[in-house]
Amino acid sequence: MLSLPPFQALIDDHWRDVARLARALAGPVDGDDVAQRAWEKAFAAYPNLTSARNLRSWLLTITARCATDVHRARKPQTPLDDAPPIAVDGPEAADFPDPELWQAVKDLPERQRVAVTLKYVGDLDHHGVAAALDTTPAASRRLVSDALATLRTKLGVDHD
Repeated sequence: MLSLPPFQALIDDHWRDVARLARALAGPVDGDDVAQRAWEKAFAAYPNLTSARNLRSWLLTITARCATDVHRARKPQTPLDDAPPIAVDGPEAADFPDPELWQAVKDLPERQRVAVTLKYVGDLDHHGVAAALDTTPAASRRLVSDALATLRTKLGVDHD
């Protein structure tokens, strides 16, 4: 019989990682909903786990997939020309200290954006990134490398 820690212990140990990744992948508006959905999916799947190895990676994989689901579910919105602007509280400046960088990350193709975010925000190795994206570690390395090359070019960063 597999010995898993209580689910609350898993939450206590990893809630910051899940929230941080959800916010980085889905943005400040949808990040909390993505994190909540990830915890719901993790809770439902937890009793059926066959391995307790690297639960953090398992949680971050679920979070990345939930964020991808949110992006796919979005329908293009047509603004109403005559509607008054709505004031919405935005993220704190400290949440995104380099808006130019985060905009460049947001503009990356989806798989590159998810891969580079999992690698550097989620702190996953290429095996973890590959598992989250249903690909190989070699493909993960390529996605991250291509994303970094695009970001360097877009931001004018010399990487020599």
